[in-house]
Amino acid sequence: MEMTILELCKVVGIETRPVGVYDAPDAEQFAPLVDPKRCIFAAYEAWQAGQTLSVTSTKYGCPGCGYWMTGIETFPSREVFVNFLYNKEGMRESAGLMNAWLDATPPYHPQHGNILIGPVHEEMEEYLKTVTFFVTPDQLSTLMLGAVYHSHPDDVEPVIAPFGSGCGQMLSLFRDLNKPQAIIGATDIAMRSYIPADHLAFTVTIPMLKRFLSLDKERCFLGKHFLKKLKQSRVETKERRHPC
Repeated sequence: MEMTILELCKVVGIETRPVGVYDAPDAEQFAPLVDPKRCIFAAYEAWQAGQTLSVTSTKYGCPGCGYWMTGIETFPSREVFVNFLYNKEGMRESAGLMNAWLDATPPYHPQHGNILIGPVHEEMEEYLKTVTFFVTPDQLSTLMLGAVYHSHPDDVEPVIAPFGSGCGQMLSLFRDLNKPQAIIGATDIAMRSYIPADHLAFTVTIPMLKRFLSLDKERCFLGKHFLKKLKQSRVETKERRHPC
């Protein structure tokens, strides 16, 4: 019997709410909604409270989000875009390298009019594109094991950690959303101040999510010695630091 996402979080020890990215025709189905005001990760607390961020081509907050999640040109020109990333923020050694990366990294173009980012709703699965877990290093290590559990060396790389914006790492940096793959994200220093300091993001495509939920909790690493030992060591460390 397959696990639910909540069961997966419980066995891994994830206490933060997973966040889904949807491409859907009707935003109101995902209410309660909040509008983007700046970086989408400013909505982190809203996500944890069960609210959904609504992003469109006219309502996207940060220009980077508008570009990477809706495919619109939010800067006056490519030259201005490159200058901002390369010169102002120092993201690449040269403008040429920045241009080459942009050429090789297309944004996401929605099928529908709304990108919704918020709690995972099983009844909206047909519109779900990715799911992001906000995790500690221990939990990230566990999810990485889950990502490689079914993989063959000839398969698409199961886990990648590409350069890019935090929002891009949640959607557009996947080359093929139909392949089972995960991205280690929240490595964009521009957005890290909005999430807990000891957390990273682990974003999975829906085929990868289905692999996770098919794991046998007793037969695979989830029920074995290494993970049990890791969890126990953290409990013992906490007890030593706070004996009372």
